[in-house]
This record gives sequence, structure tokens and C-alpha cells, in this order.
Amino acid sequence: MINRVLYGYEMKNSGKLLLIIAAVLSLYVCVIVSMFDPELMTTLDSFVEVMPELMAAVGMRAGATTLLGFLISYLYGFLLLVFPMVYTILRSNALAAKYVDQGSMAVLLAAPVKRSTIAATQLWVLISGIAILLVYVTGLEILVSHLLFPGELDIPGLLNINAGLVCLHLFIGGVCFLFSCAFSETKYALAFGAGIPVVMFVLQMLANAGEKARALRYVTFFTLFQPDGILAGEAYAFAGAGVLLLVGIALYLAAIAIFCRKNLSL
Repeated sequence: MINRVLYGYEMKNSGKLLLIIAAVLSLYVCVIVSMFDPELMTTLDSFVEVMPELMAAVGMRAGATTLLGFLISYLYGFLLLVFPMVYTILRSNALAAKYVDQGSMAVLLAAPVKRSTIAATQLWVLISGIAILLVYVTGLEILVSHLLFPGELDIPGLLNINAGLVCLHLFIGGVCFLFSCAFSETKYALAFGAGIPVVMFVLQMLANAGEKARALRYVTFFTLFQPDGILAGEAYAFAGAGVLLLVGIALYLAAIAIFCRKNLSL
């Protein structure tokens, strides 16, 4: 159960950041889709050959022959991981820890609303923002691809990949929201809530960059998101997305339980 007034207020507060992130992603999606050209792809592949480790670190690889394969190479290794993650980190901190740190939580708790309702409301604000952002990106990918390259995009494949992407970002949201609820000071909430996803992403980049660091892929949750595997229909890729979703749900439930039981010094 959520509080509709609080939900509406927080969604309004999410609006500006959502617009900024969506605008940045719109620019990148439009530019990258427009770059799908066999002749230009040869040029891009040459960059990968010249700087293989750098390009691999951000998930870019040569040899894509389809529009969706091209999007996987140039969107899903960096851009669609980092920008939604930035949104999730900032909003998670603002929805719980920042309220307590600034003393504003006393106002919410003074109302005849249960702690669990407040926590659940803030949680749904975070989930709604993530969903809005990724649904928008999905629609934009389909629209721009249809306008520029009619019939070239594998839409069912794209939807499956973006469903996996949603699972990943819901998991990241669970990590961030858990620490936002656990700590009463934003510096600690950000240190863990932002620090863990950022460190995991850096480890993923190192694992992609070369064989010497390949073993690092076993210690970062980003490895569980495998767009190529999802596109190929591999069971392990769908299982990885499922694990991210289930653990994310567990983290959200833990966050609400912690918030309801913690001692708030207001």
C-alpha cells in the first residue's frame, strides 16, 4: 500500500532528473541508430581493431551485422548501463537517507501514515522512475529504427534484451535503496549505495578489457546481464536476468524492513 499524495509529490521531484537523463539518452540513441551503415561500420570496426582493449572495456566490439547487434555493441555495454544507474543512485539517496539527514523525515512520520507505507511509497517512486526511463528508451529505439531503417530491427529480440536491462537496473535500485534506508547520513548511503555499483562497473570494464583481468567477471553482478546471450536465446542469459530480478526484490523487502525497524534520531 502506498500514500498517493507522497507518491505524486516524489514523482514530480523525479521529473527534472528523468528529463535530463532521457534527453542525454535520446541524443545517443538517435546518433547511434543513425550510424548503422555497412560502410561506416567498417570504419567503426577499424577503431575497435586499433584500440581493442579500450573499446572492449565499454562493451564495444567489431563484427555486428544486424541493427540490433550494432545497438548491443554501442549502447548496451556502457551508455544504457551508466546513465540509468546515475538516476537510480541520485533518486535512491533522495528518497530515504536525505530525508533523515536533513531532518525532513520527522514531517512524514508526524502524519498518520505507517513507516511501511512511507517506505513502500518511496520504493515505488524509484521503481516507477526506472521503468519510465527504460520504457521510453525502448520506444525511442523502435521509433528511430523504424524511421531510419524500416524492417531492420528485431523488435522481439530488443524487447527481451530490454527486459533483462530492466532486471539489472531494478537490482541496482535494490542495492542503492537498501543502503539509503540503512543509513541516516547521505555520505554513508552514497558511499555504499553508489560505491558498490560503480566499483562493480569498473571491475566489469577491466574484465572486458583483456584476458589478464578476465576472472574479475566472476565478482561483478553486471556479468549476469548478457544481451548477446538473451538475443541468442541462451538459457544462462535468461537465468542471469532472473537472478538479478529475484535478488533485487529481496533487497527491496530488506530495505523496507530495515527502515521500519531502525532508530531514527529526528
